[in-house]
Amino acid sequence: MLKVFNNMRISASGLSSERLRMDTISSNIANASTTRGKDGMPYRRKVAIFQENLTNEINKNTGKNEEKLLGVKAVGIIEDESELRRVYEPSHPDAGEDGYVLMPNVNILNEMADMIVATRAYEANVDAINSQKSMFMKALEIGK
Repeated sequence: MLKVFNNMRISASGLSSERLRMDTISSNIANASTTRGKDGMPYRRKVAIFQENLTNEINKNTGKNEEKLLGVKAVGIIEDESELRRVYEPSHPDAGEDGYVLMPNVNILNEMADMIVATRAYEANVDAINSQKSMFMKALEIGK
């Protein structure tokens, strides 16, 4: 592959990762009131986990083994193991004998803040790709 597209690949991996993060956050918001899932338990907040996508490359000139950044990759979606909320609502069908209902561990305010951060990161990657496209176009115009 041409090395001039490395930056675009890195930004594209960021776009893909942030989209997964926004999908996960959307799922959390949609299930913020789900008190009973397939397993009979309340919904648990999900979190997307990412890591750097590195490759080892041997430098042909020096013979040194160097790591090369290829962007970011999603390694999984895990459940947040923090405590479920207990809400006193004796009329709820899932209320226990004490009148408390176990509610999901989703905080809408935190989810909205995370969504804003993910949206801004997504926009930054789009801007980076557009800037790179613009530079390529200018380089092609100069070459005419």
